[in-house]
Amino acid sequence: MFYHDKKLQYQVRVEKPNPAFAKLLQQAIGGIEGEIRVCLQYLFQAWGSRGPNKYRDMLLDTGTEEISHIEMLSTAVALNLEGATTELKDKIAGENAMVGSILGGMDPRHVLSSGLAAMAVDANGVPFNGSWVVGSGNIAADMYANVMAESTGRVLATRLWELTDDPGMKDMLAFLIARDTMHQNQWLAVLEDLGGVKNNLPIPNTFPESEQVNEFAYSFVSTNIEGLQVPDARWASGPSIDGKGEFKYVKAEPMGQEPKLAPPDPQGHAQAEQMTGGMDKGLLDNIKDTLLP
Repeated sequence: MFYHDKKLQYQVRVEKPNPAFAKLLQQAIGGIEGEIRVCLQYLFQAWGSRGPNKYRDMLLDTGTEEISHIEMLSTAVALNLEGATTELKDKIAGENAMVGSILGGMDPRHVLSSGLAAMAVDANGVPFNGSWVVGSGNIAADMYANVMAESTGRVLATRLWELTDDPGMKDMLAFLIARDTMHQNQWLAVLEDLGGVKNNLPIPNTFPESEQVNEFAYSFVSTNIEGLQVPDARWASGPSIDGKGEFKYVKAEPMGQEPKLAPPDPQGHAQAEQMTGGMDKGLLDNIKDTLLP
């Protein structure tokens, strides 16, 4: 069950409405780095959580907080759009130019589709994509995905902060940047709570390592056509991060066979020429009997 409070989590104020900035803020709502993504990611991870309840509870708390961030950003979009219709009419009346020029960088759908309100889209107007939501059922894998999501979200928020000179928008974004700082640390703290990097890697740590081809478990494969040039780098030599092997740098070489696929399925309706080119005669005859009179 979810509850709501009529007040925002943090103040949102706009001193000078800017429809173009409202369009940029849409990325923080419905973009791949945005708040809808992390909100749904944490909630779906929580709803599918199996194991200690403390992880489920933490994910529910944070996923619910992210709804508050969507609310803040949606309010910011609406406030930046206030007065946009009058400005739009003035521009249309006084200019004869392309729509993008007339709108001065704003999203026309903010007028046409939402009535000066935020939408579940990114800065290009592309709808939010649920396939971005990661919920694997493996808590360590999910925590690394969450760190990535919060990291790219924080990068986006800092870029938005640089793109506005409105004190209210800078203040709101500074709050969101601070929450991203906490959440990055929070997800890494879960990994530490689970026993740290060495205990968690490789993910999943429940698969018997005797079943993997261990000869290749810690080899960096260089596909550089200029030859093997071993860099002075952490991943090129020395103990692996999980402490279970030694890194080595090897030149890529083919160890498998040349792929040879069966002829096309007759009911797949490939071209007739595909049925005859260098294939087994017995099989070819059978295909001809099926397809060709």
